[in-house]
Amino acid sequence: MKIKHFLFGRPLSTEALQDERMPKWMALPILSSDALSSVAYGTESILIALVSYGVAARWFSLPIALVIVLLLFTLIISYRQVINGYPKGGGAYAVAKENFNPLLALVACAALLVDYTLTVAVSSTAGVAAITSAFPQLVPWNVVLSVLGVLLVAFINMRGLREAGTIFAFPTYFFILNIFVLLIAGLFQVLMHGVPSASIPMPAHIPQGVTLYVLLRAFSSGCSALTGVEAVSNATPAFRDPTVKNAKGTLLYLGILLFIMFLGITLLANMYAIAPSPTGNPTVLAQVAAHLFGHSWLFYSVQFSTALVLFLATNTAFSGFPLLASIVAQDGYMPRQFSARGDRLSLNFGIIVLSLMSILLIVGFNAKTDALVPLYAIGVFLSFTIAQTGMVKKWMKEMPAGWRAKVFINGLGAIMSFSVVIISLVEKFSAGAWTIAIIIPVLVWVMFKIKHHYASVARQLKMDIDEPLTLKRTLMIVPVGGINRVVRNSLEYALESSPAEQIVAFHVALNKEEEEKFKEKWKAWDIDIRLETFYSRYRSIKGPLLRFIDQVQRRAGDKFEITVVLPIFITRKRWQRALHNQSAYFIERALLRRKDIILVKVPFHLHS
Repeated sequence: MKIKHFLFGRPLSTEALQDERMPKWMALPILSSDALSSVAYGTESILIALVSYGVAARWFSLPIALVIVLLLFTLIISYRQVINGYPKGGGAYAVAKENFNPLLALVACAALLVDYTLTVAVSSTAGVAAITSAFPQLVPWNVVLSVLGVLLVAFINMRGLREAGTIFAFPTYFFILNIFVLLIAGLFQVLMHGVPSASIPMPAHIPQGVTLYVLLRAFSSGCSALTGVEAVSNATPAFRDPTVKNAKGTLLYLGILLFIMFLGITLLANMYAIAPSPTGNPTVLAQVAAHLFGHSWLFYSVQFSTALVLFLATNTAFSGFPLLASIVAQDGYMPRQFSARGDRLSLNFGIIVLSLMSILLIVGFNAKTDALVPLYAIGVFLSFTIAQTGMVKKWMKEMPAGWRAKVFINGLGAIMSFSVVIISLVEKFSAGAWTIAIIIPVLVWVMFKIKHHYASVARQLKMDIDEPLTLKRTLMIVPVGGINRVVRNSLEYALESSPAEQIVAFHVALNKEEEEKFKEKWKAWDIDIRLETFYSRYRSIKGPLLRFIDQVQRRAGDKFEITVVLPIFITRKRWQRALHNQSAYFIERALLRRKDIILVKVPFHLHS
């Protein structure tokens, strides 16, 4: 316990939950690090789709970035409306649950959960890529470093929201500062020396091979820079009062920062005619920094802050995944463990599940960011589409002041988001996007099965409080392996509950001689409880006991209720359990499957 408190901190009371909620300065790094860090690979994703069509084709990264920025502000305005309408959190899930049927709500939920998992995998591997851009000798350790990054962020989150915010605030703000220094340095270069001669001019005609399909593919790849925008609306309840005002303010700051940083890096990449490396190392951002700063300390500062924020971008998922899973679990569509808070008021079960799933992805894809990115934006833009469409339906139904403008904004966002989903599925289908098209329906089916189970349990447990209690006579069977204090403890319990004539001790002997000796010892003990013995030719204990129970039930009929009193002893230390046979455990497992008996375990605790 002392080690647990040292690692994770002392338990917090439920009343301390209000103190664990986030102010805006803390919420920005916790909930927006995913979106902000995506500027490290958003521009690169666009250029990767264009690079094979020549230098002139890379100019189109500018108009594509502008369209993505338009979509960004559409989403920001829309999700501010989502925060207003659904202050209890849940984002797209909450919108779809109210305005559509449970199926669409669960599709949105499954899409977001998949996206959060991919966020952890992509961000941690991209963080490692930023490190190896500065230190190429670390490339062979990509998988190990990525996994360690995930485990570190999970550990910090299990210490609670306040500690996570305090730890993650500095790296995120440090990254923002470095990017702004980079952009200011680029602006200064233009003002002092003019546009670099290497800058890619606007082509006089569309380069050969650059079709609408190619441009749409580049657009869908660049939309990876918008993942994480929904995290603020999903986690609205995690803000301090006034929650709605603070959440909307944080979302607005995120939009402004993302606009400046993403567009600025795209402009600089165009000015220096930077092309993405075939190996992904160095990154586009690293090349921009190298052009402006050389390999000075400023270059390493940019790389170090990028690596840090990419690692910590996983924290957006570690905040959003458990909160969303908790909301859905409270509705009965996910295991209820997701809604239970740990000692530090963190949603530990969600944190652990997210960690394991993302580590499997990292290992399975060998920590290759470019292999994971094709799977990345589909889930989140599917949830965007459902949320926007749901808000359109909400405004058309309620018709509040200015509802037409709201319908237009949400409708535009729905159309643009849906186009990203379709383009991404078609263009990246063979690159692995087909797995998303399978995983999301499977998750939805599993969630419906969970709901069905909980509903079935509720029906079976439901009772009428006016119905009188029925009392039955109890026949107790006590399996005994010997005459000792453990058995005595169990027989004393049985005698307290029933008269001696309704108690039967049952002993399984492994040889005839041992059977006769046990009968003699029992007779000498003289406790007035009937003993039944069975010689087990094949050395089985569980089988003879179950057959004896069946015989007793046939004789008793409906007159008696059968209770098995199982003597067990508990060792003081866990390792000592391995020194004893586990017959009681296997008997317990077999009896728990029987509907027609009651099982009572009577423990006897050993002192050493």
